[in-house]
Amino acid sequence: MLNRRNFLRASLAVGGGMLLSARIPLGAYAATLGKASPDAVSLNAYVRIAPDGKITITAKNPECGQGIKIMLPMLIAEELDVAWADVQIEQADLDPRYPAQIAGGSQATPVNWLPLRQVGAAGRQMLIAAAAAEWNAPATDCTTSPGQVLHAASGRSLSYGELATKAATLPVPNLKTVPLKDPKTFNIIGKPTRNIEVPRIVTGQPMFGIDVSVPGMLYAVFQKCDVHGGKLIGSNVAAIRTLPGVRAAFEVKGGKDLHGLLDGVAVVADSWWQANRARQQLEITWDEGDIAGQSSSDFAATANRMAAGNPEIILRRDGDVNAGFGKATHVLEAAYHYPFLSHIDLEPQNCTASFADGKVEIWAPTQNPAPGSKLVAATLGIRESAIKVHMVRAGGGFGRRLSNDYMVEAAWISKVAGAPVKLLWTREDDMRHDFYRPAGYHFFKGGLDADGNLVALSDHFVTFSLDGAVANSADMGPAEYPARMIENLEFGASLIPLRAPTGPMRAPRSNGLGFAFQSFLDELAHAAGKDPVAFALNILGKPRLLPDPPGPRAGPGFDTGRMAGVIKLVAEKSGWGKEKLPSGTGMGLAYYFSHLGYFAEVVKATVSGAGAITVDKVWVAGDIGSQIINPLNAENQAQGAALDGIGAALGQAVLIDGGKVVQGNFDTVLPLRMRQAPPVEVHFLVTDHPPTGLGEPALPPALPALANAIFAATGKRIRSLPLKDHDLSTTA
Repeated sequence: MLNRRNFLRASLAVGGGMLLSARIPLGAYAATLGKASPDAVSLNAYVRIAPDGKITITAKNPECGQGIKIMLPMLIAEELDVAWADVQIEQADLDPRYPAQIAGGSQATPVNWLPLRQVGAAGRQMLIAAAAAEWNAPATDCTTSPGQVLHAASGRSLSYGELATKAATLPVPNLKTVPLKDPKTFNIIGKPTRNIEVPRIVTGQPMFGIDVSVPGMLYAVFQKCDVHGGKLIGSNVAAIRTLPGVRAAFEVKGGKDLHGLLDGVAVVADSWWQANRARQQLEITWDEGDIAGQSSSDFAATANRMAAGNPEIILRRDGDVNAGFGKATHVLEAAYHYPFLSHIDLEPQNCTASFADGKVEIWAPTQNPAPGSKLVAATLGIRESAIKVHMVRAGGGFGRRLSNDYMVEAAWISKVAGAPVKLLWTREDDMRHDFYRPAGYHFFKGGLDADGNLVALSDHFVTFSLDGAVANSADMGPAEYPARMIENLEFGASLIPLRAPTGPMRAPRSNGLGFAFQSFLDELAHAAGKDPVAFALNILGKPRLLPDPPGPRAGPGFDTGRMAGVIKLVAEKSGWGKEKLPSGTGMGLAYYFSHLGYFAEVVKATVSGAGAITVDKVWVAGDIGSQIINPLNAENQAQGAALDGIGAALGQAVLIDGGKVVQGNFDTVLPLRMRQAPPVEVHFLVTDHPPTGLGEPALPPALPALANAIFAATGKRIRSLPLKDHDLSTTA
């Protein structure tokens, strides 16, 4: 229950002024999905108004490039009715008063949209009440303009700074009666707002985890077995201790949890260069275990064998798919594959830790600090209350920093070394000790009737398991598109045992499933002789809400009308079908529903005679509800997601051989270069639905839209990634 007591508390700030603290149950997020939450967890936000009128708003969530440090304070500032230029933003530390301090799942907007606006509105009402008491006037006769309360009848006004101390002593208003602004009157929400940290970023000023420096700090590296979970047998640490600048070198005996502290050797030195040079002279004997027999080539061969049989698990069955194929006039079969991927954050994993007197202070660029704190406490055998975590801006996350292995490593090394340390991974560490986006194998079969309608569809999805359960982020739900829209449909899965660690990557599951399904649907459209836009709209049918199957991950359902809306919008903005394209140039369409956002994208690409790919332009159309909170950041997020997907499609894959990741740097896993980045034109379809998040849903359509554009340009169908592995030359 979102009651007044739990929602808003006021107190005097140090030195006078007003401090607002909001406590928001996560049931508010569940309500936006149309379902109840089994647990209500608090979330806090703070507003400080000093007597001099200075306004500080605390950003509670980790910032890793998604713009949350600006967006959440915008919600509060709007309803508080202050000028954005007068607001200072302060990054919160991990604090039990701020539950759900996490960057992931594109949840920040749906969780906070209404509650944080109410925080600001309640504060505004308290300031009005303070002014009304000062003037002995009815509060209903008072209004606000940015930073001040006005009494129109007498022409009097008082600044928030003048009212703050008195306002903090007044009762908290009843939330049921706190009026929110009409969106038509917004002065901050909906206005393009520049990221306050951009000047520091582009001028290279220290602000990321890798930049942290504390007094007495040493530098650390940590060598683990490249076969994940390998156990340490012995090393030459005694010789390493004698090398220049080395302050400590010691063996670490860890556990089996790949998210926690593992076996390895730590080297601590006066500089990172000295530590890493010493590391290169390590001689370590490992017990690599049975994982050393796993390889990507074996996975592919196993998937092909499994595809020849029946699925081990039936995920969904509608109608009679075999009867549907029997009645179809054309049946198409195709196998699709996407590889393991590394997150390749531009900033490698790092953490600074200082252990002393049974307590540890940590500076971490983490997306999810609370589990990291718990992990450190359990590993070091100390109380969680003895841990202080400062959230430092992360140079990219994309899901990798939801895990906190680097945090517990730094804390352990600091404890043993007896000094503050900055642990910094190399790029090779980062790629070879990631929690990878799982690979996947899809064996599709589609049936078309005489009119080109899709009447039957099946997918045998071969994916991975860990310890008998589907591996992290390797599953597929029963509501995967186009389920619920095809009369005869069957989704099945078979599992390959895996020992390498996997985890969420930007748009988890959807980033791979979108490529496979949207590419095959495009293939079916061409087989039916249909324009892909018309084929998509025919599958979607009339506007309606299709409920999700019951289950722990059931969401708000799928709105066919909203998806049709963004498809039509992107077709219009891209001039779909209206331009005669030169030879070797094609346009591809893809669309996807992910993290509550509906997105459709068109990619225009050119393939030269030698097979070189140029992505000419991308058009993005999205529906994330009734309000774009910060249009400038929203455009940047959509552009970044599309480019992220294109980069992954063009040149990224991780292969496993002998239980080890083969790739180790940007010479083999190719991030998108600036010269490859096309212009991305973004359009939003504003609809009468609660606002939702934007960090992830624009990514999944980019990969299949590019693959479909290449088919339109060359006639060659792309059924596996990355594109760099395909010969697209005209002589091929």
